[in-house]
Amino acid sequence: MKSNEENYIRRLKNRKEDALEFIVDKYLALVKFTVYKILSPLKRDGIIEECINDVFFSVWNHSDKFKGDDVEFKKWIYIIAKFRAIDCYRKEIKNTEVSLDGDISEGKSIEDEIIITEGKDELIVLINSLESIDRDIFIMKFFLDVKSDDIAKKLGMSRASIDNRIYRGKKKLSKKVTSLNLEVV
Repeated sequence: MKSNEENYIRRLKNRKEDALEFIVDKYLALVKFTVYKILSPLKRDGIIEECINDVFFSVWNHSDKFKGDDVEFKKWIYIIAKFRAIDCYRKEIKNTEVSLDGDISEGKSIEDEIIITEGKDELIVLINSLESIDRDIFIMKFFLDVKSDDIAKKLGMSRASIDNRIYRGKKKLSKKVTSLNLEVV
């Protein structure tokens, strides 16, 4: 059985390689555009290609955490691409500063960077656990930097309603994070 529009998410979760191939074919343009938009100022194609590979590697490794349909998957892969590109950009800028200064600047250790990256992945999973309308609002507000007024117009809601949903969503996410921290300890 080959992956198609109806079964690729389920097959990806079952670790079928043809699902990853299908996802690469379907979402390569979106991922490439997102990564290129962030990393193009560096003028280093190798970093862009490496980051694109990292995005699909993350999708493969964290596919079991995804819950949703085709529309949510597109948003999810976009968010992963955006954050991976930002991480690559920060890392490259930091490396450039180190090589220009000639010494290692004080900053985060590799372990700190890994923890931050894992935290972003966990945040994406937590946001995916929200109701679809709240998830859309959070993605537009905090990942796409859309203003509350524009979100309200796009969704046909009042600004007060959007602000209330953001407030309640933050409280829900805070409770989930707190419960996760208690479970880890």
